[in-house]
Amino acid sequence: MPILEVSNISKSFSDGYAVYDVSLTAERGEIVGLLGPSGCGKTTLLRLVAGLEQPDSGSISFDGVTLDGMAPKDRGFGLMFQDLALFPHMDVIGNVSFGLRMQHLAKDEVRQRVDDLLGVVDLTGYGHRKVHELSGGERQRVALARSLAPKPKLLMFDEPFGSLDRGLRESLQTEVRAILKEIGVTSIYVTHDRDEAFAMADSIVIMDKGSVVQAGTAQELFKAPRSELVARSLGLKNVMLGTVATPGVESPIGVFPIDDPALGNNVGARVLVLIDDRQVSIKQQGGSAEGPALEGIVDSIQFHGGESDLVIRIGEGKLSCLVRPGDVSMALAAGDSVSVVVPPHAVRLVLLDR
Repeated sequence: MPILEVSNISKSFSDGYAVYDVSLTAERGEIVGLLGPSGCGKTTLLRLVAGLEQPDSGSISFDGVTLDGMAPKDRGFGLMFQDLALFPHMDVIGNVSFGLRMQHLAKDEVRQRVDDLLGVVDLTGYGHRKVHELSGGERQRVALARSLAPKPKLLMFDEPFGSLDRGLRESLQTEVRAILKEIGVTSIYVTHDRDEAFAMADSIVIMDKGSVVQAGTAQELFKAPRSELVARSLGLKNVMLGTVATPGVESPIGVFPIDDPALGNNVGARVLVLIDDRQVSIKQQGGSAEGPALEGIVDSIQFHGGESDLVIRIGEGKLSCLVRPGDVSMALAAGDSVSVVVPPHAVRLVLLDR
């Protein structure tokens, strides 16, 4: 049985619903990622679980106990926010032990717990340092240790690494996930960054406009996104709507063959056409190509260090293509005419009308 159950939760403010009819579950020790753009309701949902907001309808239970009306302090949950809220006048020991002292534990017990946690977050020997003497990553680890100190039943993160540079953020994601798994604490992790969600979460809940649009593991979501929004939230670039027709799936850039007979029997059905940008090849017109080609014009080129992202206008749509140094496409410029080869294995068709 899930340890956390959120059932049909809704919460409205003066400008409308921030969360509408949301349900989700978390297993014991699982890290659940809430993924979606700013304003989609992720933080409000987190505050509802924490008890900082009260729902208009629906219910929340943890380990079989209904939390309706229960004060935040009685839930035994922990929160870690982006601003960290560390106490600047306290040293590392003071910050980590703050919640423990609020529990009126014996001094020896508090000190042992702090020492243990500083070891877990790789800050042994940092106990007497002030907050301003720490790097950004060290402050994040102090905040994590402070959140873990009272042994929370559920730990919630609200974009905790949003202010850090990408390199440090990725390093901390690996470290924090390992720590959470070692301790075994059930967690909810809010982010708008899909790479962060993939790195941290066991399962991902994608939200939009206050509602859950799809949930599952990263692999499940990639295999069968249920909407264009979900596909783009997963970082897929070539996402377009198509329609099943007699010769194949008609899309804004052309017609693609259907391999699945069951899909072919759904003439008129809506389909997501997903094309792997790393499998698309481009040549200048007049050159040779393996297989049929689509004719288009280079719309834009973005250089990303070791590779470039070309966007090609084809018919009524656009197609992204990722190319590497030495590829003939690297010599192209915006406005050039090109032929684009999309091999069958680069195309995935997902039926939406089901």
